[in-house]
This record gives sequence, C-alpha cells and structure tokens, in this order.
Amino acid sequence: MSDLFSEIKGRLEGKTNRIVFPEGLDDRILTAASKLSAEGILTPVLVGDKRKIEQKAKEIGVDISNAVVENPEDYDAFEEMVAAFVERRKGKATAEDARKILLDENYFGTMLVYMNKAHGLVSGAVHSTADTVRPALQIIKTKEGIKKTSGVFIMVRNDEKYVFADCAINIAPDSQDLAEIAIASSETAKLFNIDPRVAMLSFSTKGSAKSEETEKVSNAVAIANEMAPDLVLDGEFQFDAAFVPSVAAKKAPESEIQGDANVFVFPGLEAGNIGYKIAQRLGNFDAVGPILQGLNKPVNDLSRGCDSDDVYKLAIITAAQSIS
Repeated sequence: MSDLFSEIKGRLEGKTNRIVFPEGLDDRILTAASKLSAEGILTPVLVGDKRKIEQKAKEIGVDISNAVVENPEDYDAFEEMVAAFVERRKGKATAEDARKILLDENYFGTMLVYMNKAHGLVSGAVHSTADTVRPALQIIKTKEGIKKTSGVFIMVRNDEKYVFADCAINIAPDSQDLAEIAIASSETAKLFNIDPRVAMLSFSTKGSAKSEETEKVSNAVAIANEMAPDLVLDGEFQFDAAFVPSVAAKKAPESEIQGDANVFVFPGLEAGNIGYKIAQRLGNFDAVGPILQGLNKPVNDLSRGCDSDDVYKLAIITAAQSIS
C-alpha cells in the first residue's frame, strides 16, 4: 500500500494542487490537512470560520499554518461566485437563491473548484454522500459522453492491484451506464499504473445462461467496444472466467481476456458492494476508495466512519486525478 501512494505522491512533486475540505472543523480533516501541508504534497483549503478552525487545530495539537482557510460568510469574491453559480444553473437559481445556497460549505467548496480556485474537493467525513455528490453534479457535471458519475475501489494486496466498479453510486445501471462505467474505470486504472483489461461480470459466461440480466451485460460490452474500440474489454464473464486462466480457456477460449482481467465491472451496486467487501474481509485486500469518476473535475466522498489516514489518502488521489 505504501508503494502505491509513494508512486502517486511522486507525480505531485512540484505541482501546486489546492484541495478543498468543506468540513474544516472536523478533527480528522484537520489532522490530515496538517500532514498534507507539512509534506508539501498539496495545499489544503479548509472551509469555515478561521478563528474557530485555528482554535480547534490548537486544541488537538496540529499545525495548519500552511493551509488556506476560506469562509463563505466573508469571502472576498462571493458576489463573483454568486454570478457564476446563477449562470451555471441556467435559470434554476436566482441571485437571491445563490446567496443562501453558497453559504453551504459543500456548495461553496464545489464552486471554488468550478471557478479554478482549487483543483479538487474531498468531503463526507460529516456529510452524506448525497450532500457531497449533489453539488458536484449540479455545478461541475459529468464529462462529455458520461451521463452518470460512478464509484470505484482500488483493491490492493502486496503487488496486486485491481479496480472494482461500481461499488458506491449506481444501484441498477443499464447497459449504457455499464459501458460508461467500464470506460471511466479504465481511465482510473491508468491513474494507478494499471494497464486496463476490463471484464464485464455476470452469472453467465459468453451466453452460458440467458436472461434479461445477462443480456444487459452483453449489450454493455457491445456499447463499450463501440465507444472505446482500443480498450481491452470483454464479457459477459463469471468472475472465475475473468480471473482464472484455466477457467477462461474452457469457458471463453476466443476471448482476448484469458483470466488476466484487472478491472472488474459488476452488473449492479448490490454485487459490487458485496464483492469488494468479500475481497477486503476474506482476501485481506486493502480497499482504497470510493473514488468518484466521470466528473469534469475531481470530487471525492469519504465514509463518515473514516479516520485521518483515509482523508490523507483520498486527498492524494484527488490531487492526482486533477493532473491526469
């Protein structure tokens, strides 16, 4: 795991990444911000009342002197932000609405990213996933060709690295969604020096069972291959056919993937969430994430049960996404 983050931190050297933390009063955020700024990896931008944040940092014994603190209540460019928000929302919010909405730390922080005052955002230590993702979808929005954001985990065990998707966001993706998730996941894989070989998973391998569920996945394979013809991607596969060469030779002998997939796209959130937790708990893999993908600029969501090390790692990943 340390090697994984050493690689990523090496890419951040000499950069001037600013990552927003809307939950500036949280102990875990302040501890991570202190470590990040001390290492010179990035500049934390803490949202909140500067006096209260500095007092909290003093109470828990961390140094945030190299961090930036921005308060929506007295932000110098607040009216500029209001105008930019109104324009971005295209008639869905008045200036009066915007002045209220932008006092919310997640909306304020997301606008800092949108206006290029920061490079990415990490939230969710206190807020729900919806509170973190909603402003991102309304303001930053998804990349061209991607209709929905998705959440992946990087599964790490010694030298092994795999991408599991979607394990965090889309409950019942359709074929188009699965194709988009596959392509976005392949880009995330590259961020971690994984040369993507994408397996679209099901309970069937190459038509061994027929149902609406299996056809959804096989249709997704066709869509993804059309969208990204140079990407190594195939399915539908049972997991063993995607991961075990001897099984692949029997069940999918014509496939370009012969038990050597490293990006696994699950057919639904239920399977994805269960799958990564089984690998984590029974297989002793470290699960890094969830990492949100598909947005024009990086926004990532912490678990409310996170610790300061989780915040630290996700901030590094967010910074790396911003330069990829």
